[in-house]
Amino acid sequence: MRKVMKVAVLTTMAGAISVLASAQDRFANVEIKSQPVAGGVFMLQGAGGNIAVFSGEDGIFLVDDQYAPLTEKIRASLKEITDKPVRFVVNTHWHGDHTGGNENFGEAGALVVAHENVRKRMSAEQFMKELGRTVPASPAAALPVITFTDATTFHWNGDEVHVQHLAPAHTDGDSMVHFREANVIHTGDTFFNGSYPFIDLSSGGSVQGMVAAMDRVLALADDRTKIIPGHGALSNRAELKQQRDLLVELRDRIQVLVDKGLSREEVIAAKPTREYDAEYGQFFMKPDVWTGIVYDSLVRTQ
Repeated sequence: MRKVMKVAVLTTMAGAISVLASAQDRFANVEIKSQPVAGGVFMLQGAGGNIAVFSGEDGIFLVDDQYAPLTEKIRASLKEITDKPVRFVVNTHWHGDHTGGNENFGEAGALVVAHENVRKRMSAEQFMKELGRTVPASPAAALPVITFTDATTFHWNGDEVHVQHLAPAHTDGDSMVHFREANVIHTGDTFFNGSYPFIDLSSGGSVQGMVAAMDRVLALADDRTKIIPGHGALSNRAELKQQRDLLVELRDRIQVLVDKGLSREEVIAAKPTREYDAEYGQFFMKPDVWTGIVYDSLVRTQ
């Protein structure tokens, strides 16, 4: 019996080591690229969501932290900006490509902050139906230690950093982060620059909420505002407006087909996104999958 238990334990350990090694291999060649934005704000790109770094005398304020295996590479990039410690990490939503480094930064002394729905979703197993993926609950050390309901403001590095919860859009826990003096906004995944946006319906997201969230950002931005999207290149108000208008156009096209009584399969077969697929449908969200998600979102609201 003891031998059987020993073999089982060793097998489990071997499996865990294999998974860890696979995760490390996956990120081995990822390069963290740093780009100055404005007013002490930088954008880091690697694998997963874009990171905002706000550097100053008070210390580093991070928005999102990508995947855990990338933490050391992220820290190395931060060292090129400042020797100050990371004091706060704000999560724009719960997905692992934005929260994976929470535990590492938290153990080093940073306080992790997010909307209350982010902590709720990270605390329990989640099933992302649209991706067919089950996500286990995060360890306690990775959970946000400060949560808010509507909004919160940090008076940090000589700026006012306003974190605002958005209507259920990409998820039900989305927040945008507005560096007011720097005139920089991090949108989280309510803005995928240059691609069809993933809408996590299983996490409370909706296409109508995505449009509303983009409208909220547009209302705050001016022609000089630098916009850090959840994914894609550093952007601006004009590009966000273009992406918002595209989303509205395609939503309305799909709604017309829904109103005609077409089934999900028939709507997808109609290829309502056809002329935009070469530009926007070559990334994470493929056209047919994305059309199906928008269909599901619209049918839910009828």
